[in-house]
Amino acid sequence: MNGTFRTLADRTALIIGSPWAFVAILVVSVVWLLLGPVFDYSDTWQLTMNTVASQVTFLVAFLLQNTQNRDSRALQLKLDELIRSSYGARDQLLRLEDMSDDELDRLQQEFDALRQRRAPR
Repeated sequence: MNGTFRTLADRTALIIGSPWAFVAILVVSVVWLLLGPVFDYSDTWQLTMNTVASQVTFLVAFLLQNTQNRDSRALQLKLDELIRSSYGARDQLLRLEDMSDDELDRLQQEFDALRQRRAPR
């Protein structure tokens, strides 16, 4: 099931992120607006578009979040490998995503101070 979902999420991300998907949604919206007078701007006319838009948004959000989570995880693993393989790098940086916000703030201040000291004058 995970493989099927991953494939579906990847394909959805590619399709939804394409210019063609934007054009398709634009066309659907224009057609819906043009049909307004035909259906006398009825509640059913409005409800149909609202329901479809809500359901598509809801489903696509889950699929895109899955893709984003995997991309973030892969990037984190690549960075961990670079840190691990770099001589002199601090091993504590391997699991930054597990640190508390306070720990990350302290580390950010440390890096800011290093940057200030090394900045050209």
